[in-house]
This record gives sequence, structure tokens and C-alpha cells, in this order.
Amino acid sequence: MKFEATTSRASARPCSTAGFTLAEVLAALLFMAIVIPAAIEGMHVASLAGTVAARKGEAARVAQRLLVENLVNTNSSQSVQSGTVSEGQRQFNYTMRSDPWSRDPSQNVIRQLSVEVKFTAQNRDYSVRMSTLVDSSLQ
Repeated sequence: MKFEATTSRASARPCSTAGFTLAEVLAALLFMAIVIPAAIEGMHVASLAGTVAARKGEAARVAQRLLVENLVNTNSSQSVQSGTVSEGQRQFNYTMRSDPWSRDPSQNVIRQLSVEVKFTAQNRDYSVRMSTLVDSSLQ
């Protein structure tokens, strides 16, 4: 038996380690520095839109309820009413106006009853406005 000392070609070469180069790591960090703030801002905008939509729905229910209550109670003789009303756990400020209907000047019995409900969502003020026509001769 004869033993020979052999060297393989693979062991003669320097060993290369698998990994990322500095340029690749810096490019990935730059990409993340651009994408992450944009994604967070997008989530903030989506959150604001959802909150405003929910509050606007509540404010619309409040405005509709105020118009109906005013029509049933026939309180449209006052030209301006204002106050605060609760819907769930939130408080809404409102202003109700009864103005002559300006579309047809020959009609003096038709009045426009409007209510504006104001609310805040994420430290910004918003409002919902609803109107209806009232025949003041029936009251």
C-alpha cells in the first residue's frame, strides 16, 4: 500500500465567505429609510380617514335626529338655535338655522331649516351640514 500526499484544489484556494457587500447593505438601509416613513404616513392617513368617516356618520345621525325633532316639535319659529348633544360617548356641538327659502322669492311660507354639527377627529375640526324645506303655514 502506497500513500501519496495529495492536495485538493479547493483547499489550495482562499476560503470565500458568503455575505453581503457594504454597498448592498447601504443600499438596503437607504431603501428602508425611504419606504418605512412613507408606509407609516400612509397608515396615519388611513387611520385619519377611518376616524373621520366614523365620526361623520355619527354627526350625520345627530343632524338628522335634530332636524326630525325640530319638525315634530315645530320649533322652527326661532331663527337660530345652538347647543350640545351626545351620541354614544361623544359630544357634538350644533347650530340650527331657519331661513326664508331664497330659491323662490314669491313664496314666503317655505323656510329652509339647516343644521350644522361640528366634531373633532384627531385634533382637527370637521362639520356636517343638513337642510330640509319646511312649510311654515302648517305650523
